[in-house]
Amino acid sequence: MSGKKLIKNLNVWEAIGISVALMAPSMAANINPQGTAGVVGRAVPVAFALATLGVLLIAYGFVRLCQNFNHAGSVYGFVGATMGPRSGVVAGWGLLGTYIFYGCVTSMAAGIFGSTFLDELGVWHHQPAWSGFAVGAIALVLAYFLAVAPARNGTRVLLTVEGITVLLILITTVIIFAKLAGGHAPDNHHVDWSVFSIPKGTGTSGVFLGVVFGFLSFAGFEAASTLGEETKNPRRDIPRAMLGTAIFGGVYFVVVTAVEVMGFGTNAAGVKAYIASGSLLGDLGTKYVGSWIGTTITLGAAVSAFGCCLACVVGGSRLIFSLARDGGNQKLATVSEKNGVPVNATRIIVATSAIIMILWKLIWHVKPFDIFLGSGVIGTLIILVAYLLATVGAIKFLFFSGKKRVRQWEIIVPVAGIALLIYTLYKNVLPWPTTGAGRAYPIAAILWLAIGIVAILSRPALASRIGAQLTADENLSEARS
Repeated sequence: MSGKKLIKNLNVWEAIGISVALMAPSMAANINPQGTAGVVGRAVPVAFALATLGVLLIAYGFVRLCQNFNHAGSVYGFVGATMGPRSGVVAGWGLLGTYIFYGCVTSMAAGIFGSTFLDELGVWHHQPAWSGFAVGAIALVLAYFLAVAPARNGTRVLLTVEGITVLLILITTVIIFAKLAGGHAPDNHHVDWSVFSIPKGTGTSGVFLGVVFGFLSFAGFEAASTLGEETKNPRRDIPRAMLGTAIFGGVYFVVVTAVEVMGFGTNAAGVKAYIASGSLLGDLGTKYVGSWIGTTITLGAAVSAFGCCLACVVGGSRLIFSLARDGGNQKLATVSEKNGVPVNATRIIVATSAIIMILWKLIWHVKPFDIFLGSGVIGTLIILVAYLLATVGAIKFLFFSGKKRVRQWEIIVPVAGIALLIYTLYKNVLPWPTTGAGRAYPIAAILWLAIGIVAILSRPALASRIGAQLTADENLSEARS
């Protein structure tokens, strides 16, 4: 293997593919809302609406930055160019941590949905406790092999599979709503707009704990930015890919989660069944339409989770490649002559995710859903910090760099995004959880970020080298007006 340049061979639809694959709307709609329901009850769509608002506010900064810069390191390059190399490394390290923990999230989701599908199909009844782990491990290994293939083929597969599954989910959602509205729903369920109101006794802390799972569902909308050096017209296509993904995700998640909760029922029994479901839309499809569509959606969710796992591996490998290239690590900064992808960096991502899951299982004897839940919270808390740094960098670059780049009033948008990010982080850390595994999640997120901060502060020569590389990088040369 030789060379330090990625191949420009992707178009806007393939960039959208990596963002949609990492956001994984079909997987997310089938499992992420359960974490939200555990803290806000029936008000799942309220939490997702707040997350939508936050993502759109954050997307403003990413879109503006990607109109001027394109870099495989995403927030590492953007923050490094706007706030300096130390901040850039911390942001990049944070996003890398998110990709690694989301690798755990998605492989476990693939294991959960995959084993459920095999059971529904009658292939594997009476499954042992390790069935989800086995299917998840297969998904992670397959993700590695597809990740080291040409990115063009991988993104096309991801976009096709995700599109078919999302279409099936939307058709099912329409059928469920029609039966609810027409009075033909099972168990006398009906359209109930109380899903858009917060139950009594649920404070703002509970709502914003639930918002984290909304952000988890959206995380990945910015993944297209890691393909900036592989897209033919990045400063036009990457912003379109990110903004389009964020807008679609917002409408999709709010509508689908509202119908899901109504379909299960908004009372205590319905919410309990909702949280316990093995596949939200799979179970609803079986109940409202037929077992064939429920089983198909469960399969689609498994494939979606696999696609998301692959997107985590692809995005994370580009981040490692970028950090290694600027930091002088020749082994990790090389790309395959055959496929033009950073193979060694890809191995690091897959191996680290696998080690985390193995240790988690061996030490705490958890189930796949426990790793899914914990890794999701940890990864999301970390990525919110990376988003925060990127948004601050965007404000500095757009409004305080001595050059008029946008209209001054637009500063309201990223400032509002920062406020929402800080408040969400605050409500997820304070008051500090005192019981259960949840108390360890903020600690893990803080420790990951602390490692990156200490590493870059203790090595000033490395920071200087990275700063020089970022300054000289043609991908971070400001777009000409």
